[in-house]
Amino acid sequence: MFEPGRASFIPYVMAGDPDLATTRAIAAALTRAGAAAIELGIPYGDPLADGPTIAAAGQRALAIGTGVADVLAVAKRIRDDGGAPVVLFTYVNPILQYGVDRFVADAAAAGVAGAIVPDLPLEESGDLRAAFAERGLIFPMLVAPSTPCARAERLAAASTGFVYVVSRLGVTGAGSEPDLSPVLAQLAMLREITAKPLAVGFGISRASHVAQIAPFADGVIVGSAIVDAYAGTTGEAAARSVERFVESLQLPNAKAGDS
Repeated sequence: MFEPGRASFIPYVMAGDPDLATTRAIAAALTRAGAAAIELGIPYGDPLADGPTIAAAGQRALAIGTGVADVLAVAKRIRDDGGAPVVLFTYVNPILQYGVDRFVADAAAAGVAGAIVPDLPLEESGDLRAAFAERGLIFPMLVAPSTPCARAERLAAASTGFVYVVSRLGVTGAGSEPDLSPVLAQLAMLREITAKPLAVGFGISRASHVAQIAPFADGVIVGSAIVDAYAGTTGEAAARSVERFVESLQLPNAKAGDS
């Protein structure tokens, strides 16, 4: 998922928006575009960390009846198609409703790499992290720009696969020109306390954002802007729209210091 000296591209897609066949086509396009992994969203009615774009995508997916089992099925198809590794992005409630043991077992059977659960506090995450670890699945934790060093160190220690570094306070969304200096400072601090890969997400939507973040991060996560890129399209038309958008990001080949 991560190569030394290179900033990996990790796109986000909401499963079932606007339909599961389109999700599969978009995943194939993102794999062709060089995605190191794909965050696959499980739609949920109360997505606290999601901005309006991804929240609306989740509502569209729910409107056609997309459930956890459907997302796991399309995740398996993505892997069977030779797609990039899938990391599920979900909230605690869908996991609890599905059943923790069943969720972890079915996720492993689907061939996913792991899951991100943004509303799960570190202090309440031990059982789920252990269940994922038993299946060899990764479980990144989120570190915000405002997270104090001592807590960031605990979150990094608890993370597996990578540390998800939030680029800004608030929810996801494709902003204009956010102030990235706090997350750059947070990255520098995290480099001092962990050797785990650091992937930055929330609000990364333009080539200028990628250019600022990629030299200092191991991964760049792009979500809302991808959802916007295929809005109103389906199937291969959506896939082509996504590929054109990824080209516009001008993703770098290497981090600073790589020769």
